Amino acid sequence: MADPLLIIAAGGTGGHMFPAQALAEAMLARGWRVKLSTDSRGAHYTGGFPHAVEIEQVGSATFARGGVLAKLKAPFTIMGGILSAIYKMLRDRPAVVVGFGGYPTIPAMSAAWVLRSPRMIHEQNGVLGRVNRIFSKRVNKVACGTWPTDMPEGLTGVPVGNPVRRAILERAGAGYIAPGDYPMSILVMGGSQGARILSDVVPPAISGLPSAIRRNIRVSHQARSEDLDRVAQYYADEGIPADVQTFFNDVPTRMSEAQLVIARAGASSIADLSVIGRPSILVPYALAAADHQTANAQQLVTAGAAIMIAEADLHVESLSEQIAALLSNPNGALKMSLAALACGKPDATETLVALTLELSEATPLRATR
Repeated sequence: MADPLLIIAAGGTGGHMFPAQALAEAMLARGWRVKLSTDSRGAHYTGGFPHAVEIEQVGSATFARGGVLAKLKAPFTIMGGILSAIYKMLRDRPAVVVGFGGYPTIPAMSAAWVLRSPRMIHEQNGVLGRVNRIFSKRVNKVACGTWPTDMPEGLTGVPVGNPVRRAILERAGAGYIAPGDYPMSILVMGGSQGARILSDVVPPAISGLPSAIRRNIRVSHQARSEDLDRVAQYYADEGIPADVQTFFNDVPTRMSEAQLVIARAGASSIADLSVIGRPSILVPYALAAADHQTANAQQLVTAGAAIMIAEADLHVESLSEQIAALLSNPNGALKMSLAALACGKPDATETLVALTLELSEATPLRATR
């Protein structure tokens, strides 16, 4: 008899793919087979997935981007993906299907609904994404990474937390070296695709730090490919040691070694910061659907673990002052680190695993109401 099969469906951003990877790692360790259903964009983020995970690329499209022809083609692409997913699931029936959001999850979640396979969605943010909102009434459970989560009327979610990759868990609670008169690291992350506003504002803000602080600064800066050269050149011209890349494969190491993290407020970034425990300055993406990044950041801000700056208020001088204030106050920075750690849910993966196993043993139910 074949080992039970888990199908994970996730969209093509780090925010969806990292918690999906965490669940995949945990279920493989329990002897399950795992398939990941994603699109070509999502496939770019599968480098960290265990080799035992079977990657299936599905037909997917979005109505939110592209021209008229692309939008006209979208429903046919999605329907083709759904029919293909149904065919594959009939040949190899999953014990559970878990969706992590994004348009590439539509085929697998639709097929699971048609075949009445046990199914669950995991929402990373404080507000349900478009696709997860659609499926929230068509699944057995809605697992929530940020709590509270804004849910459709009549539905109840299960507070789980956001699973983090094994590499993050290995750094959980890593000792924090408070700022001082020695080399200090600042990690700048704009999400899996970088952020232009951080590339515009952060380098000159670091350059404007008092010399007693600036001379000790080392920077790891994630930037968009089109901004890479100018950001690297700026740091070089200012004599600030900096490693500028479009994507860091060793975020756990860089974050655990940082005295300060400046980042967007994506759900995965918030989860990583709280599990490792690092002070942060968070700049929520202003165009995020339903302003969910502000909702994501609120717990760390309320706990005193982070400073939140709206995009409209992000200026070189004020950011420089915030960085200087934090790095010149070692006791305050240490308290922020401990406050972040207190918000962490390092057991989020195990909680999600427990829900997955519970579903696999139960008769498919209607959505929780």
